[in-house]
Amino acid sequence: MSDVRQQDLFPAPALALDDDLPMPLPPWPALAAGLLQTGELRPLDVALVDSLCRHARGVSVLACLLTALTSRQLGQGHVRLALEQLLQEPHRQLMHAGALAVLDDARRRRGGGSWSDLLQDCAWLTASPRRDTSAPLVLQDSHLYLRRSWQDETAVAAALRQRLQPVLPLPASAALAAWLDELFPRKSQPADAATPAPDWQKLACALAVRQRFTVITGGPGTGKTTTVLKLLALLQRQALAAGGEPLRIRLAAPTGKAAARLNETLTGAVAALPVADAIKAVIPVDVATVHRLLGAQGESRRFRHHAGNRLALDVLVIDEASMLDLAMMAAVLAALPESARLILLGDKDQLASVEAGAVMGDLCAGAVDGRYDPALASWLGEVSGEDVSPWQRSPGASVEALDQHVIMLRHSYRFAADRGIGRLAAAMQAGAAASPGQLQAAAPEVGECLPDQLAQPYDVYRRCLAERPDSGDEAAQAAWLERLFSAFERYRILAPFRQGADGVAALNEALDRRWGGEHAGSWYAGRPVMVTRNDARLGLMNGDVGLTLWSLPRDGEEPRLRVVFRDAARHGCWRWLLPARLPAVETVYAMTVHKSQGSEFEQVTLVLPAIGHERLTRELVYTALTRARRRFDLCPANEAVWLTAQAQVTERASGLAQSLRDVTQDTRS
Repeated sequence: MSDVRQQDLFPAPALALDDDLPMPLPPWPALAAGLLQTGELRPLDVALVDSLCRHARGVSVLACLLTALTSRQLGQGHVRLALEQLLQEPHRQLMHAGALAVLDDARRRRGGGSWSDLLQDCAWLTASPRRDTSAPLVLQDSHLYLRRSWQDETAVAAALRQRLQPVLPLPASAALAAWLDELFPRKSQPADAATPAPDWQKLACALAVRQRFTVITGGPGTGKTTTVLKLLALLQRQALAAGGEPLRIRLAAPTGKAAARLNETLTGAVAALPVADAIKAVIPVDVATVHRLLGAQGESRRFRHHAGNRLALDVLVIDEASMLDLAMMAAVLAALPESARLILLGDKDQLASVEAGAVMGDLCAGAVDGRYDPALASWLGEVSGEDVSPWQRSPGASVEALDQHVIMLRHSYRFAADRGIGRLAAAMQAGAAASPGQLQAAAPEVGECLPDQLAQPYDVYRRCLAERPDSGDEAAQAAWLERLFSAFERYRILAPFRQGADGVAALNEALDRRWGGEHAGSWYAGRPVMVTRNDARLGLMNGDVGLTLWSLPRDGEEPRLRVVFRDAARHGCWRWLLPARLPAVETVYAMTVHKSQGSEFEQVTLVLPAIGHERLTRELVYTALTRARRRFDLCPANEAVWLTAQAQVTERASGLAQSLRDVTQDTRS
């Protein structure tokens, strides 16, 4: 099953197209109606073309179709439409006979000509986007972009190319080596021990010291957060040793959930750092969402911080960077001072962002191989004592600048690589499919959950809910809230999709009925909810989770149902809000795999659909698997669907990777 292709799962219909007798081309309105009926276009895609047609005459049905497909691509997470691939393999994108006839006609007429010639009648297209700034469709290197996507990709590529520049001023190698040894003490090895693997965390810190842009990737439990915490200590020590002021450091994550989790991790970890108290005092632990950091203005794309009003910081760290879409990355880079360092953390194998683009995947294409310049590898060995020569380029080989800014953490401290969750995750990363039966036989922490067992792990939460202290003692109540939230966060049901019999909506509805009784679908004590829209006024962000509880009676006031959230600004504090005050929320016994990114649970059950789907991919099941720390179950263990999902790899059309990989770099210190 590892070589299953999308066209094998969704074969093209047989068409009676004869080279001498081409099928008559349908007019755009008829073609659009047919594509809407088959679901191959969205109403939004057709509406865009129709609005453009109102201001232009004589535009071919080919131009209309390609514009609609470019819009559809954006909705599917792609930045652009690859025209050559579309002509060569039209059945991968379309099933409608009329649309295939239009593409077949284009193939006949094009011959050896250019796409500009073929689309010269399209009034809303330009092949010179920097000169013609009004055309909404951009043609570049046989790819079509909607202008906004082209602008975002161009801006991100330009900003990152500026950061792929020669190294920054460095402390003396001896001093840096001593600091790194303090943060990463060398472990003694027996004389007959095999050569240990490099300490990639230590190498990541050394690499990031020398440049303004660094990407640190790694699977679950590889210590990305620990690494960045020690890196911040190293950077602050370097700044103070040079006699300057402490660096202004900001921490961010794409969602409220990811920000809260990073905040909790850092709060307890700073005290354990092997550095002076003066260094610990200037390491921040407050984490904002990227939207809040930039100063989001409502639901618009506008932010308070931009190229004309940049962020006041020296270092920006963004965790869970795989969730960053292209537009958000463009906004971050526009607001970032040119002198500031940018450090991205994330797992390159997780799901790409919900919106268009796959920034982390584009940046980390060479992470496994390393591809380091020999001069850089030598310097890293000098300051860290680690040997990275197996991951360097051969002397004289060309060196791509991007590869010198990316490092991969390779040792998981959470999972044993030879069994259970760790073994399955490693197999997925390597592209080697493993069946549920194989893993169940080898590891007790991977198994099958029957549908009537889905709710059982929430019994711990339900018991804790009933153990609320009778007294009004605030300390006792706070301790109970900690236990209650911890009990709820132990387990989560995940599903690939929101809708359908196996979707999140149906699962939550069933569990609502189980525990809410007559109040199902409304408010009842114990109902967990997730915020689905940012509300800056209340300080709630998309992804925040709250629990519905009875309030304590105060001054004779009757208890009322309120929703309790952790206070993101004050560790150990709680916010009690009336349900009527909340923005959009939904029950969250079950959540989509996309929503689970940035979260971690003791136990996870993934509910698989009955049949395969093109959006059920390796990245999706890998992300679901790696949310679990101790146990992972499939419900049901549908081997065919599971293996098909692992065979389907997400490929997002983007020009960012190629743009950055065209840059070479001199890495000499």
